[in-house]
Amino acid sequence: MTFKEIERLIDSDLPPSARKYRAWWSNNPSNSVCTYAWLEAGYRSSDVDLASGKLVFRKSKGTPPEPTANAPVMPNSSLREAAPKRHPIFGAMKGTILVEVDFDLTAPTGAEWGDGSENG
Repeated sequence: MTFKEIERLIDSDLPPSARKYRAWWSNNPSNSVCTYAWLEAGYRSSDVDLASGKLVFRKSKGTPPEPTANAPVMPNSSLREAAPKRHPIFGAMKGTILVEVDFDLTAPTGAEWGDGSENG
């Protein structure tokens, strides 16, 4: 599939990091809601070509991933009921954080992040 075909299918743009970082297309179920969706549907991504904007989804052998504590919760998911219950305070800060326009929350952090320096 091309990235454009995926965007038509999901009726939304892919995040900028999907076009920049091959790791965005990993098959780790805790990676993102998108990853969890294709795994739950029984597919695995492979042959990611960022330059051409194409990848292959291959039918998985076996069962979809089991939800874990850090797996994204998908609306209307058949596994939603099996997902662990969240703490009642989850979401208490909703609406209190402002994210700048065009800031890519899915981009990797800089190498200095978390190194203990004051500017990192």
